[in-house]
Amino acid sequence: MTQTAVQQRFTFNEWATHNNGSDTRYELVDGELKPMSLGTGRHGRITKFLEKAVDTEIKRLGLEWTAERFSIGVQSPRGSRWDTGRIPDIVVVTLQQWEQLQNREAVIALNEPLPILVMEIISPSTALEDYRAKLAEYCVLDIGEYWIVDPIEEKVTVCTLQNGLYDLEVFRGDDRLLSPTFTELILTANQILTAGN
Repeated sequence: MTQTAVQQRFTFNEWATHNNGSDTRYELVDGELKPMSLGTGRHGRITKFLEKAVDTEIKRLGLEWTAERFSIGVQSPRGSRWDTGRIPDIVVVTLQQWEQLQNREAVIALNEPLPILVMEIISPSTALEDYRAKLAEYCVLDIGEYWIVDPIEEKVTVCTLQNGLYDLEVFRGDDRLLSPTFTELILTANQILTAGN
């Protein structure tokens, strides 16, 4: 008789405070820790560019918001008996909410105010999750806007919540991105995908 290894399952709270002594970041998917890859250098460059661009626009508009990359987890309402928690590449929240996260794990629970906007930058290992699972989860959470930046297929998809579902608009090349949250932001798909280069 062979023994089958039992994988440890984590609750949302256990995930939020989990520390195994490594620098690896994990998302929680149906109770299982899923290591997050570092992503390509292009992934990192695009993420940094977008964080700066959005923070600049927030400052220009005088909003009490902030864009944070790889810093905030979001509890998912995924319909399973096990918990799920995501770490979006970029999360836009109010400054008040960001301040409230300073002295505890930076994870937004289901009973807390939602992010204003989330962004995911596609890597070969994350495409399926970003286009399917996270799209569904962020929609169920009622996050008003979700950007999927895809340097592999050279496109940016802006998902806007309308009547409980996301309307998807795809931008390529010199198409100017249309964001309901940042209506005056002047960025083309190409500027995002090349990180302003």
